[in-house]
Amino acid sequence: MKNPPLKIYDTTLRDGTQGEGISFSVTDKLLITERLDQFGVDYIEGGFPGSNPRDITFFAEVGKLKLRHARVAAFGSTRRAGATAAHDPQLKVLVDAGTPVVTIVGKTWLLHVTEILRTTAEENLAMIEDSVRHLVAHGREVIYDAEHFFDGFKNNPDYALRTLAAAKRGGADNLTLCDTNGGTLVDDLKETVARVVREFGGGSVGVHCHNDSGLGVAVSLAGIAAGATLVQGTINGYGERTGNANLTTILPNLFLKMDRTAFCRPNLPQLRELSHYLDELANQRPDPKEPFVGTSAFAHKGGLHANAAQKVARSYEHIDPATVGNRTRVLVSDLAGRSSIVMKAKELGFALDEKAPELKEIIEELKQLEFEGHEFEAADASLKLLLAKWLKRHVPSFTFEGYRVIIERRGPESSVVAEATVKLKVNGKPVHTVAECVGPIGALDKALRLALEKAHPVIKDTALSDYKVRILDSRRGTNSRTRVLIETTDGQEIWGTVGVSDNIIEASWEALRDAVEYKLLLEEEKTGTGGRKPEAG
Repeated sequence: MKNPPLKIYDTTLRDGTQGEGISFSVTDKLLITERLDQFGVDYIEGGFPGSNPRDITFFAEVGKLKLRHARVAAFGSTRRAGATAAHDPQLKVLVDAGTPVVTIVGKTWLLHVTEILRTTAEENLAMIEDSVRHLVAHGREVIYDAEHFFDGFKNNPDYALRTLAAAKRGGADNLTLCDTNGGTLVDDLKETVARVVREFGGGSVGVHCHNDSGLGVAVSLAGIAAGATLVQGTINGYGERTGNANLTTILPNLFLKMDRTAFCRPNLPQLRELSHYLDELANQRPDPKEPFVGTSAFAHKGGLHANAAQKVARSYEHIDPATVGNRTRVLVSDLAGRSSIVMKAKELGFALDEKAPELKEIIEELKQLEFEGHEFEAADASLKLLLAKWLKRHVPSFTFEGYRVIIERRGPESSVVAEATVKLKVNGKPVHTVAECVGPIGALDKALRLALEKAHPVIKDTALSDYKVRILDSRRGTNSRTRVLIETTDGQEIWGTVGVSDNIIEASWEALRDAVEYKLLLEEEKTGTGGRKPEAG
C-alpha cells in the first residue's frame, strides 16, 4: 500500500523568530509567505495575532496575498482556566485574525498543568476541548499542538493520551506531538508516535521537534516512519535555543531517502535557493556545512575523493546535488592531485588535460602558495585568475606601479583618517588617485576603484560585502603572517579573493586587486577579449 502524501507545516515566521538573532519585518514576513507558497509548503504559521504591532499588521496584510496553495495559520493557546471559550480574549483574537487555520497549543504534561497553569487535570482537559470546539464552530481548520507531549507521556501516558482525546472530541483536524524541550531520543519518540497512531490514526497525527539534543531532523523522520503524516519545522532550523527541526534537511531525506511525497516535492531543486533567500532576509550568513544546501555539502578536497567523484559521482556523493539545487565543488589545497585540479579548472570554465605537462607545474605552485598561507577554498576568484594566467587566457587589465597609505589623527578631538594613494597604468596611461576613509583598507579600496572606473565603468557596480583577517601564526605576535579573505559582489554574483603577507595592508591589497581584476576577467569572457597582449611598460 502506497504511503499517503505528507503535509509540510512551516513555522519559521513564528517559532523560527524565537531564535537568537532572528527578526523579520512585516515586509519580510509577507515576502517569505509568498516564497514558501511558491515552494509548495502546505501550512505557513504566521505568528501570534495581537501579541505585538508587527504580527497585528502581518495578519491584517497576509489575507490580501493571493496564495496558490499554502494555508496560513494563526497561533495561540487554549482558553484560560475558569473562563469560557466564547469570552476568552485570546480565542477572539485568533478568530478575528481571519486565517483559514488556527494552531492552538495545550498542556499535556501534568507538571505544567499543576505547576505552571496552576489548575486541575480535568480543567485542563476541558480547556483543550472547549477551545478547539469554539474555533471549529467558527469554521477554522484546527491543528492541536500537544506541548511537551513526550515528556508528559513519560510522566503519565494515560493523561497525555486523554489530552489528545479531548482535542479530538473538540474537532481538531490534526494532533501534532511536540518535543518541546528537544530531549527525546529517536527510539523513544518512534515508539510513542506509533502508539498514538494506533489509537488515533496516522492521518491525524503530526510531529514538531526541536534540536536541543542534535536530533531534531532524526526524530522528525522517525515520527514519519512511525506513521505521522504532518511534519513541522523551520527553514534552516531557525528557532529557540539550538533551533527547530530543519526543513531543508528533513525534506530531501523524506523525498529522496524515504520515498515519501508531498505537494512541494517537485520543487525540491529550489531548496538551496529557498534556504539562502531566508538567510538573506534574516541577515544570517548561510552555513556552508548545512546538509544538502550548504556550499560544502558536495565539496571534495582530498585528491582520492575528487578522482573517484569525477569517475562515478555517487561514489562520494549520496545524492545528485542538482536534486536540491546544489552542485559539486572541488576544493584546491595542498591535498590536491591532478584530478582535483582538472575538475576545479572545469568548474571554473577551463579545459585541462590530466596528462598536460604544465599540470605538474600548476600543482606545485598551488601547493607552494598554500604552504605560504594562501587558501583558495573560499577564494575561487583568485584561483580562477591564477589558472587564467597560467593558461595564457588572461593578462591584467592594468599595471600596478605603487600605493601608499597614511593614517592620521588631526588633533586630540578629531577622528582617525586614512588616506591612500594608488598609481596604476590603465590602457597604457598613468593614473594616480587619492581617497580617504576611516580605515586604511577602505581608503585603498576607494582609490583603486577610482583609478579604474573611468576606463572600466563596470567596477562601479561592485562593492565589498565581507572582509576577514586570519593571523596564521599568533606565536610571532605583531610579526605574524596574515591572510585576508575578501568577498565582493556586483549585485548578481559574490566572489572571494585572498591575499597573504607579513603586512596586513599588503595582504589586503592583494585581495582587493584580485577582486576588481576578477570582475574585469568576467567582462573579458562576456566580450571575448580574453588573452590579449599585456600593456607596454
